[in-house]
Amino acid sequence: MEQPLVLVLATRNAGKTSEIRDLLKDFPIEIRNLDDFGPIPEIEEDGATFDENAYKKAHFAARVLGFPALADDSGLLVTALEGAPGVYSARYAGPDATDADRCHKLLQAMEGQSDRTAAFECVISIAVPEGPALTYEARCEGQITHQPTGEKGFGYDPIFFYPPLNKTFAEMTMAEKSTVSHRGLALRELQAEFDKVLIWIRQHMPVVIRTACVTDDGSDPA
Repeated sequence: MEQPLVLVLATRNAGKTSEIRDLLKDFPIEIRNLDDFGPIPEIEEDGATFDENAYKKAHFAARVLGFPALADDSGLLVTALEGAPGVYSARYAGPDATDADRCHKLLQAMEGQSDRTAAFECVISIAVPEGPALTYEARCEGQITHQPTGEKGFGYDPIFFYPPLNKTFAEMTMAEKSTVSHRGLALRELQAEFDKVLIWIRQHMPVVIRTACVTDDGSDPA
């Protein structure tokens, strides 16, 4: 019987791990994350795009751990701020800032702006140790509010308003948000094609060749 394929999530986020495990639970795959391994170096997210950062994280984890790896990178792009905070979304208010700090700084930057349009973007990268990768991406359009609303979610959710549901992301249930969010859309696209993804991974993983251990005189020590 074929052993389940191991897929490493290049994250230590338990919530994200649970979400992806649930989406892929019907496939012959074993999901692990970085907490299942010993210490590995932190991955610096210094790419110029979400695609670069997602690939960098996935490829690094795959190369270091020897398993195929999945990583995502996402952020908020605000039209009036020329696409900021973009790839710097998590670091927008400094390395030690809270979600509330980031929302506050963004609202300050938007004071007096009539164009409140914005979008969340997400890129998912699946890489193997030798370098090739698959990419999935999605986008969710919305507007920046004038003040935080809602207690759910995280990040910029309290100030991102989604007109079709007349709610901010922070007012939505988890089920509502996963149906329309950038990450939810990208993950469902991945889920729909995961049979093909498994084939691609098996085709691109290095082949392990096992050889017998012999002594200097050529005999088998066993």
